[in-house]
Amino acid sequence: MSRIAGCFAALKTQGRQALIPYVTAGDPNPDVTVGLMHQMVAAGADVIELGIPFSDPMADGPVIQLACERALAHNTSLTMILAMVAEFRQQNNTTPVVLMGYLNTVERMGYDVFVAKAQAAGLDGVLMVDLPPEEGHNFTQSLAQAGLDAIFLIAPTTTEERIKKICAVGSGYLYYVSLKGVTGSAKINTNEVAKKLALVKQHTQLPLGVGFGIRDADSASRVAKVADGVVVGSVLVNALGDNQDVPENGCAQVVATLTAMRQAMDA
Repeated sequence: MSRIAGCFAALKTQGRQALIPYVTAGDPNPDVTVGLMHQMVAAGADVIELGIPFSDPMADGPVIQLACERALAHNTSLTMILAMVAEFRQQNNTTPVVLMGYLNTVERMGYDVFVAKAQAAGLDGVLMVDLPPEEGHNFTQSLAQAGLDAIFLIAPTTTEERIKKICAVGSGYLYYVSLKGVTGSAKINTNEVAKKLALVKQHTQLPLGVGFGIRDADSASRVAKVADGVVVGSVLVNALGDNQDVPENGCAQVVATLTAMRQAMDA
C-alpha cells in the first residue's frame, strides 16, 4: 500500500478527512520550504502538495503566479525540489508528498530520470495539470512501476464519459476543482460540489480531494463534510508572499490557518 493510500485508509477508520496544503516549492526562498513542510505537518496536514515553479502556470491565478516568480528568482529547479523532498524524508517517513505542476518541467529532465529521482527522494505522487489521461499512459505506467501515484484533476465541466477515463488511470486520490476558473477564485458552493462528487464516486473507489475556493476554517469544514480531502493553497501562498521579507511570519500565518482548518474539520 502506498503512503497516500495508507494515509486515506487510516483517516477513514478515524472518520476524518485529509487536510492537504499546497505551497510552491522555493517560495519565498528555497531555504524555507523543508522547515515549512514540517511545520505544516505539526499543524495537522495529512498530505503535502508541493508546487513546481513554472514560468507559465496557466491554471493558476495571480497569487500562485507570483509565488512561481519568487521561487524562480532563486533558481528553484525540479532537481532542487526533489532534494527538498529527500531532506524532508530524513525526519518524516510517513506524510505523503505530491508534486503538482506542469509537464514541461518533467519533460526537460526526462521522464525516466524524473521517475528514478522521485522514487529515490521518497516522493509519493505526481499531479501534472496539463497531462491529459489519454496521452499519459507511458508516464503513468512508469510512475506505477516505481510505486508513485498519478493524480488527475476533475473539473465542474468534466463530462461523465471523461470522468470514467480519468478514474480508470488515476491513483492515490482524485483532485476535484470546485470552481470554474483559476486558483484563488471565488466562493465555493458546497451543494454543487457534493452533487459532482456523488457522480464521480459512481466510477471510482479512490478518495476525492477538493480544492480551489477554500480559504478559511468555515469553507474547509463545509467541504470536509462532502469530500475525503480538503486542498488549500492560495491563502497559504498569499501569506508567504505578504511576508516574503520576514519568512517566519509568513510560516506562522500558514500554521495558524492550517491549525484553525484542522480544528474546524475535526469538530
